[in-house]
Amino acid sequence: MSTDRPDRHGDDRRDARGRQRGAARSRGQAGRTTQAPADRRRRTDPARTAAFDVLRDVDASDAYANLVLPPLLRERGLSGRDAAFATELCYGTLRLRGRYDAILAACVDRPLDRLDPDVLDVLRLGAHQLLGMRVPAHAAVSETVGLARDRVGAGPAQMVNAVLRKVGRTPLPEWLDRVRDDAPDEITALARTGSHPVWITRALREALHGNGRDAGETADLLEADNTAPRVTLVTRPGLVDADELAAGTDARLQAGRWAPTAHVLAPGSDPATLPAVADGRAGVQDEGSQLVTLALAATPLDGPDARWLDLCAGPGGKAALLAALAAGRGATLVANEIAPHRARLVERGLRALPAGAVEAVRTGDGRDLGTEEPGAYDRVLVDAPCTGLGALRRRPESRWRRTPADLGALTGLQAELLRSALDAVRPGGVVAYVTCSPHLAETRLVVDTVLRRRDDVERLDARAVVRDVLVPGADLDLGADGGGAAGLDVQLWPHVHGTDAMHLTLLRRAG
Repeated sequence: MSTDRPDRHGDDRRDARGRQRGAARSRGQAGRTTQAPADRRRRTDPARTAAFDVLRDVDASDAYANLVLPPLLRERGLSGRDAAFATELCYGTLRLRGRYDAILAACVDRPLDRLDPDVLDVLRLGAHQLLGMRVPAHAAVSETVGLARDRVGAGPAQMVNAVLRKVGRTPLPEWLDRVRDDAPDEITALARTGSHPVWITRALREALHGNGRDAGETADLLEADNTAPRVTLVTRPGLVDADELAAGTDARLQAGRWAPTAHVLAPGSDPATLPAVADGRAGVQDEGSQLVTLALAATPLDGPDARWLDLCAGPGGKAALLAALAAGRGATLVANEIAPHRARLVERGLRALPAGAVEAVRTGDGRDLGTEEPGAYDRVLVDAPCTGLGALRRRPESRWRRTPADLGALTGLQAELLRSALDAVRPGGVVAYVTCSPHLAETRLVVDTVLRRRDDVERLDARAVVRDVLVPGADLDLGADGGGAAGLDVQLWPHVHGTDAMHLTLLRRAG
């Protein structure tokens, strides 16, 4: 094609001075800025740029924000208020992505899946500033348009400007009413306003009902998943106590609600600055994770109590607490992990334990251990690989990656690991089956499936054991004490207990 022949469509989109206009502006649909062209923001601030780059890495590389964001902030020299802003913008956008997509869909003239992924992430960041943060509307729009110009170009920036102005004209409560009214059914309405996939929303609702709670709590559970969790520390018994934990630092702590080993770090404090955390005498660990570990150690045994096993030990938080408890009784721990890089994390987590407390960090398939060492252990922890639906507030991107198809492979693996653990424990010994998921298929159904083929296993009252290990005076609401497993197993909830949604079943191998 000759380059000196004018393009008809291009001429239609030129202004009186012959300058090229965007397609939206040529149709009279673009929002106009009050800034003069010379004053328009060409770039945005480093905090917003960092949040955008993390979102793109999460989407394009299946990265986890909690692993990508901290080193990126350090690399770019962001700290204090800038780092806090980038963190809230990044995590808040990931958590509330489903809600914002439902709102953006009403403001964009095409399906969202037809937008460039970079543009869609810019729009989500802008929506969170407008609807989920205390950012003035003019700043949220202008800074996000600047981000769009810098990262995706001037043309898309015009569309971002128009869409965000439309988003900002309606308050969040009105948007939620519209999204709710447009949904075809109650579950979809909950999923969109609560920013979870429909299948996860349905599964959580069923899990609440199956564990003796009111299914009407679903909205509260979804909202708890969308709230940033507090940083909780664990003091490993025999290695450090509460008085030593913050000694010599400016960190402020308060005691946990449930576990005697738990301490909550005040907002703005960095756990890495605490010497006890740096050297492994303490660590960052959810209070629910601490409770289920303490429960296994506290379950009464018949016979010796000398050799403990963590069957799926990576990354090592529960193993370190178990090893400290074992050391206090003269017992030893074997920590098994199938992935070599996770086994190295376990070794690092156990570095503060005294000599002799850890028999070995073993790299191998936990499904084989019951055959290789039958009846060799007194206590066994099966912290089974799962969907992680109980920790969505910590890893918000997981909710958008998981699919119902994941359940088939995971539940099969969970059942194999539990069978191996029951073979590895001696008669009279105890197995704790733990998941960071409340999904009934990964909890109750896995245990029931395994027990149907065994007549040498007794289900214990895990609720009674957990209540025994609580901080004195604590009253843990575990739902209705129904019959069967619903009255024996423990299921924790973010909206009730402020913990991850940890599940615990305790089993004793018959003598």
